[in-house]
Amino acid sequence: MNPVTSFLVLVFALAGIAAGVWVSLYLGVLLLACAAVIGMSLKMANVWQKFVVLRMGKLQGVRGPGMFAIFPVLDTVVAVIDERIQTTAFNAEQALTRDTVPVNVDAIIFWHVHDAEKAALAITNYREAIDRVAQTSLREMIGSSMLAALLSDRKDADEQLKAEIGRKTAPWGISVSSVEIRDVAIPEALQDAMSRQAQAEREKQARVILGSAEAAIAGQFVEAANIYAGHPEALQLRAMNIIYEVTKERGTAILIPSAMVDSLNPSATLPLALVAATITAPAAGSRTAAPETRPGGIGPRS
Repeated sequence: MNPVTSFLVLVFALAGIAAGVWVSLYLGVLLLACAAVIGMSLKMANVWQKFVVLRMGKLQGVRGPGMFAIFPVLDTVVAVIDERIQTTAFNAEQALTRDTVPVNVDAIIFWHVHDAEKAALAITNYREAIDRVAQTSLREMIGSSMLAALLSDRKDADEQLKAEIGRKTAPWGISVSSVEIRDVAIPEALQDAMSRQAQAEREKQARVILGSAEAAIAGQFVEAANIYAGHPEALQLRAMNIIYEVTKERGTAILIPSAMVDSLNPSATLPLALVAATITAPAAGSRTAAPETRPGGIGPRS
């Protein structure tokens, strides 16, 4: 009973009692009867409520929001429908996907009643029916989906569930606003296998990237070698820069073999090689003859 009706019933009941005691018994009974009629006939619906009224078994109308009156005994309020957005949580346990993987899926549906008459007369308990339809649709969706798609394409699965549940609940005057899958749980053994697979894929990708980097570096080395081959001065400057980078730290003593210095300084090695070749060639070409001796072994032959 709403506050307005309760207040009016209280006023008429007190007035009837007072009238029966001090004025007239019949007047008091009349006022008490009015209080009872007001309590049974005067109704008030909130802004989100709809009252479905039947008169002698037939639909009289859907009343609300606001104050309205019905005929006692003849009219009956068979349902009070809440038209606000409602939420219903549902799940599917050990449901098999298309690739025969058992999963546990938790989801939630947002819905509201857009036709109070159908929700009250077309189905016995629309709240329980929504829960059953949602669970059935979820299992059907899981059975037609691969595990990888179910884990990665949550939005597509949500839209598919929304369309399927909305199609089934529309004749009951119920609209589905959205469906959201909250969690998809898979067996621990399968989680380990998927983790190892993902790790192998990442390692494979890392090796591919490393190979590409090695190929790029080798190409850069070939290009640098071609440049140094045509410009020995550039190689000398590079060698000097390497030595400077190594020895620029304080308190560092480095021993460099002379052969290494010569190999890193081709412009200095080349003139030395040419001089050595020039000195060696005449020595190899001219040979000094030994003085001949007489048969007796005394002095040279004149």
